[in-house]
Amino acid sequence: MAERRRLPLINAPLVRRVAWYGRQLKDQLNPSVVGRVLLALLAVVALVALVALIEMLAERQVSVNDYAESLFWALTSLMGNGDPGFASRPIGGILYVILIGTGLIMIGLVTGAIIAVIIDFLLKEGQGLGASGFHDHIVICGWNATAREAVDELRSDAYRRKLVLIHDAERNPAEKLVYYVRGDHSNGEDLKRADIEVAEAALVFPEDSSNEADMKSILTVMAIESIAPAVRTVAEVNNPRHVEHFKRAHADEIIVTPRLASHLVARAAL
Repeated sequence: MAERRRLPLINAPLVRRVAWYGRQLKDQLNPSVVGRVLLALLAVVALVALVALIEMLAERQVSVNDYAESLFWALTSLMGNGDPGFASRPIGGILYVILIGTGLIMIGLVTGAIIAVIIDFLLKEGQGLGASGFHDHIVICGWNATAREAVDELRSDAYRRKLVLIHDAERNPAEKLVYYVRGDHSNGEDLKRADIEVAEAALVFPEDSSNEADMKSILTVMAIESIAPAVRTVAEVNNPRHVEHFKRAHADEIIVTPRLASHLVARAAL
């Protein structure tokens, strides 16, 4: 915690998300593509060196100083800042145009690559395919009516907690109230995208009233305990007979919805 306070910028959610995308891009890089990019860069360097040599042979004395001046002119021309009057003969003008055209092509390719990365980042963020970048937050696993009420409570002025929802749906059911991670909350990789390792707590909700939903919730609790045993887990249970299984999965807090409702009704009557 002290290290996080000393480095607030590094631990900012946006920085952590960008770092996660950077790691994904690194893992997805094709060696053949990297090789072609390096070859293209070497070809550009060779072109600049060749143009500088031709310009020196056509218009200057053959010497190290003259070649250095021609090379500097070629490099600056490639970047669009070259001196048009440096080369006074027709061949120099032709070389200048070639360098300017090559520079424009390079700028277009680099700009296109950067825009493609930004668009991919925004699309993944909108589709829930990114990573939260949060820490000391609450992870909500699964979505139902109880989860909706919990989000409203946790987003109230009394708490204002950072929330991450893991759910498998095309759109974020909580809209903009939480950061959305689309995936299977019983899957370790999807839990890591929600930064479960540095979360404060995890709320596990069954997605329907079936026994199968309880079984999936148990798997989710087990996955969380294996990845981040220090995170407090609170699980909602449909069937009271499944409470023992949740205890064996080491859930910290177990809430049986039917029993809770009956207790509230009885207390209201009393």
